[in-house]
Amino acid sequence: MNTNQVNAVNTVNPINGTLAPADQDAILAAIGTIKQKLPFLIDLSKGQRKGMSRLGNKTHSFVKKALNVAAQNSGVLPATFDVNQMRSHTQLFEDLTPIKLAVDQLKKQLDDTVIGAGNQAYTAALDVYAVAKSRFGRAKLETAATELGQRFRGKKKSAAASASSTASPTSSNSTPPKP
Repeated sequence: MNTNQVNAVNTVNPINGTLAPADQDAILAAIGTIKQKLPFLIDLSKGQRKGMSRLGNKTHSFVKKALNVAAQNSGVLPATFDVNQMRSHTQLFEDLTPIKLAVDQLKKQLDDTVIGAGNQAYTAALDVYAVAKSRFGRAKLETAATELGQRFRGKKKSAAASASSTASPTSSNSTPPKP
């Protein structure tokens, strides 16, 4: 990496938050309340999702125009067509859209914070492991270093096996390929 480039992972501001058990319970209760207020929510399979149309801006505009046409010309439509049900579905879509946007934004922030906190915890754990297996910590932390090292057991073997399987017979004595 060029020394002028900045590693984006290391530029994340440290996350210095805590979540008290009572706050976690309150958040989970609030999510439960949201689910109670939306008892009509459904779960679709991947196959069901794949087969459904999605409403973007153009399609939403088309649906609204079609609803107006249907409402003004209900006598032309088949007797089985329910304009009120179409109106209800259209209104529900419009009512849920801003809620979905807010939840999507919250989910992204939650995902990013979980990733960031996990990264910071893992980075700190690697620092502890490095000290535990160093000459400074080895005498006192030998057992801990061995236990922590279990996380990486097999990585060197699998990396070496991968490198040897991709190396050609003439290059087996050369230096390993650069990542």
